[in-house]
Amino acid sequence: MKQRLIGMMLVFVWCLLSASAVTAASPAHKDRSNLPITVKSNEMSADNKGKTAIFSGKVVAKQGDVTIFSDKLVVSYADKDKEVEKVEALGNVRIVQQNRTGFADQAVYDSRNGRIVLTGSPRVVQGGDSITGKVITYYVDDEKSDVSSGGDPKSRVEAVINPPARKNDAGSR
Repeated sequence: MKQRLIGMMLVFVWCLLSASAVTAASPAHKDRSNLPITVKSNEMSADNKGKTAIFSGKVVAKQGDVTIFSDKLVVSYADKDKEVEKVEALGNVRIVQQNRTGFADQAVYDSRNGRIVLTGSPRVVQGGDSITGKVITYYVDDEKSDVSSGGDPKSRVEAVINPPARKNDAGSR
């Protein structure tokens, strides 16, 4: 049962990580389904009655070119077919894929709605570009995202977008 639960958790990680960490659509969508997933943590506990598996202590989940780091990873699954319903990455969350990195205090993947919600000072960085807000939501199936200020008039969405470097400028000086 633990093997099946770990397998389900790894399916979640694949779903989470296959979504691009930025709003721009990638030119080629990689199929990670055939790649092995490795999850390392200091501890793991499964509660079949409570339908959860908890990985804690320097959690690192990796599949292909995508890695999730967090203090704790909580996987909740449905009773009938052991399908993953929700996964929460808690504490010092960092999601890395190539040159894109997402940071937050918490990330929640809701498999039924196909979305990932980053909260707690969420920030996504790609190269020199970045976006911050109160809540960053990624819609996995639609490859789109929303960034909001959470209704707080003192909080604002902030994007830093740098112009592309000009190739000829470097050689002409």
